[in-house]
Amino acid sequence: MKRYSMGILGASTVALLAAATFGAGAAQAHDPGHSGNKKTVSLSADLTELNGSGASGTATATVRNQRIKHIEVHASGLTPNAPHAQHIHYGEQALHECPTLALDNNGDGRLNTAEGVPAYGPVVVSLNTTGDTTPSSFLDVTRFPVSESGSYHYSRDNIRITKVAGTGYPGPDGTGTAKEIAESIREGEGVVVIHGIDYNGNGEYDFSAGASELDPNLPAEATDPAACGVLE
Repeated sequence: MKRYSMGILGASTVALLAAATFGAGAAQAHDPGHSGNKKTVSLSADLTELNGSGASGTATATVRNQRIKHIEVHASGLTPNAPHAQHIHYGEQALHECPTLALDNNGDGRLNTAEGVPAYGPVVVSLNTTGDTTPSSFLDVTRFPVSESGSYHYSRDNIRITKVAGTGYPGPDGTGTAKEIAESIREGEGVVVIHGIDYNGNGEYDFSAGASELDPNLPAEATDPAACGVLE
């Protein structure tokens, strides 16, 4: 059986996630009384398991203007000694929430990343450890945290929020500007998602659950969502 090497760099396929937003539900109106209208807000999320992963954790972020001044993710119950892609997801037409198995469109009993897009939207920020943090890095596995004994503690400062195509705004390519996306995150509509589940418990990501819908060279175990929480 083909195995997945933890050091392999995944190709960027953000267009797939972006395109999936256009079938999502109607956009929610922004609450004019929400603290997100301030220039600087502090947000937190309780991360709960998806796909029966057993993972949980917390995320906290301070967002000022179009930058995440500081963000932390503390997670446990994850696949041990494996990289875990993690992102902030947002879509103007998404529900701004974590998905349920009701979105399991192919009936295979698990949620893949694309199936969750109507709930949480496409990737707008890649929460990796070094380098680029735009959606183009969302599958760059070598730059995401590695869980030691199933846990990791992630911290990063001064992440720039950028414009992102496919986020469901009117106009060409559904592009949201950095200002629009940052404002929506400050208003409590950004969703933190951690990916990576060792379904068969053999200690590595393999193709026992098939190939990832994001990149056929990657196993679904490496990209399926494992935990999720809304930054509010």
